[in-house]
Amino acid sequence: MPMFRTNDLPESDVYTVLANARRREAVRHLTTANGTVTLGQLATAIAAEETEESPPPQAAYESVRSSLRQTHLPMLDDLGIVEYDPDTHVIRLRERARDVDTYMEVITSYGITWGELYRTLGVLSLFVVVAALLDAPLIARVDPLLWASLSLFAFAAAIGTQFWTHRWYVLRSLRGFDRGAR
Repeated sequence: MPMFRTNDLPESDVYTVLANARRREAVRHLTTANGTVTLGQLATAIAAEETEESPPPQAAYESVRSSLRQTHLPMLDDLGIVEYDPDTHVIRLRERARDVDTYMEVITSYGITWGELYRTLGVLSLFVVVAALLDAPLIARVDPLLWASLSLFAFAAAIGTQFWTHRWYVLRSLRGFDRGAR
């Protein structure tokens, strides 16, 4: 029995997508970009990520572009995750990408997942508020209500940052950008 089910995309297809680093990066790039990119833009971004050079070397770019065009984008298109037009080389994110995104731990720019960040903030906030209520030295000098307010502000800032990082994907999803592509 699977631990987690998606609404539309079978779990085995999600794992097939996630099994390849270039497919993972393609989905990740599309979710953090405006949801629509060209093949050249996507190949440049993935090659730069792989080589850690910007701009990436031409050979790396060509290798990534070729594998995306011949293998990865047609597969993602067949699964309904992206819409890939081989004539114009335009790639658009589709609603089923949310099923894949659910399985991908989104990493912050600091190298930890958003889930780890929120858990750390929660535990730290709880510790500080309880310590203030128990009159712990130094911490008790600040009202527990202020500590709780600062904790909520930290959560709000983290949520705002995560939303901003994925703003195009979230906004397109809210607008129902893919109503006709299912």
